[in-house]
Amino acid sequence: MISNRRLVLAHFWLAFAVFGLAILLGEWQMFIRSPLHGWLHNPDLYYRSVTAHGTVMGYVFPTLVAMGFGYAICELSLDQPLIGRRWAWVGYAMIIVGSVAAVVPVALGLDSVLYTFYPPMIGNAFYYIGVVLVVVGSWVWVVLMGVNLNAWKRAHPGAPVPLPMFANVAAAYLWGWTAVGAALELLFQILPVALGFSNTINAGLSRVLFSWTLHAIVYFWLMPAYIAFYTIVPRAIGGRLYSDTMARVSFALFLVFSMPIGIHHLFADPQVGSGFKFIHSVFTAMVTIPTLLTVFTICASVEIAARLRGGKGVFGWLKALPWDNPQMLALAFSFVMLGFGGAGGLINMSYQLDSTVHNTQWITGHFHLIFGGAVVIMYFAIAYDLWPHLTGRAMQDLSLIRTQLWLWFVGMIVTTFPWHYVGILGMPRRMAYFDYSAPGLSGEGITVIMSTVGGALLVVSALLFLLILYRNHSASRAETTPFTFSRAIHEPTSLPLALNGLGLWVGLMIALTITNYGYPIAQLIGLHDAQVPAVFIGGKR
Repeated sequence: MISNRRLVLAHFWLAFAVFGLAILLGEWQMFIRSPLHGWLHNPDLYYRSVTAHGTVMGYVFPTLVAMGFGYAICELSLDQPLIGRRWAWVGYAMIIVGSVAAVVPVALGLDSVLYTFYPPMIGNAFYYIGVVLVVVGSWVWVVLMGVNLNAWKRAHPGAPVPLPMFANVAAAYLWGWTAVGAALELLFQILPVALGFSNTINAGLSRVLFSWTLHAIVYFWLMPAYIAFYTIVPRAIGGRLYSDTMARVSFALFLVFSMPIGIHHLFADPQVGSGFKFIHSVFTAMVTIPTLLTVFTICASVEIAARLRGGKGVFGWLKALPWDNPQMLALAFSFVMLGFGGAGGLINMSYQLDSTVHNTQWITGHFHLIFGGAVVIMYFAIAYDLWPHLTGRAMQDLSLIRTQLWLWFVGMIVTTFPWHYVGILGMPRRMAYFDYSAPGLSGEGITVIMSTVGGALLVVSALLFLLILYRNHSASRAETTPFTFSRAIHEPTSLPLALNGLGLWVGLMIALTITNYGYPIAQLIGLHDAQVPAVFIGGKR
């Protein structure tokens, strides 16, 4: 039973409302860059749109989903009222204030530095202050998740921590530490310049600090989806979780391997030595371990569900799966996109291969396929599963839900596959327009049109999603059965300390981050000639 339904619904509705606006901005960007539209007379409008789109989709939307889902998990899995409810509302209010503070200067043309900031470009100080407020608001959630887990453990000494809460707190701690890099960059590098205390900035140090956050944030985005893989889908399709232990190992390894890998985004930057680039490349490859563990465990869980439904044979059980179940459909689509996106990630983490696709549309296709595809479709699944328990009303639009999921899957494939293709051909990203009359680009216009069509499908899907959730609030009231998470085949009665708490894994996460980032950061701080003139955006001089 969720006693703080309004809190959870407030987080979800704000998340999905800003998501809807960001989707419209994304489609506009694709349209105005395509041959369907002439050159944009004011290219700054494009970069404002990209900044707003990226800020919402990178920081605000996934953070609100993780927080809302986290509060629901806390109450449902621990079976206790949320401790710190008022603080949760404070964190929510900070995110609202921060989002407004960040978006207003972007809309006014005072900040178009994109969500990755790109120093030495410097925008309006209120944009950066807004992002800081969003991060600090989310840290309230991080603290509350730890407080609630510790309170439960004191009341249940020696009892196995429920898997959903174990994973939820792992996600919170990952985000808490991940965001430190961007926070340090903003507070000690960018804001002093934006506030007028300096006209120069250590751009190399700023980029290294942001790389601390840049890739690990992807795994924070992934965490709610992975929690749904393990704790919602097996139950929803009538099966059992193959292994509780393997699930805990996967979440623990995400903590360890997600953090010390961000410098693989800086392969082209001369400020970082090749040795640390190699180390980060190796650790990036190690992230495949918890991913492959998850793929194996969830596929095994799905097979169990099929065989419980009468599925036979080596592959015949696939026909017995409940393909009309939205949770099954979302899982299948997510795994397909995760497979393609993960394969692209292997290219990006390779020092040699990355040089061929660096700063091309390949990168845009990769992270949209991972986040917009594999992750966001599971955010939809989470909402569909929780909504009846939040509103007390039946979710009746199953056919419309299936249509919405199909549209999202097809739209994301049509959008991102052409980006991968033209990325291999060398088409750059972050461009407000292309000259399709040039011989080298004339044949690539059709791929941009295809992406625009895919984006239109995504807009329709997003609107359908919002409509389905809205309609549920006025649906007939229904007595919903108590919400349950997936049960493992072998429910743990006791667990080793390492899998019943996160202290060891958080310690390893911090130690590896310091090891892999400490020397490059210290070296860049010590360079006397590392400062470069700031490039002010939005008319400031």
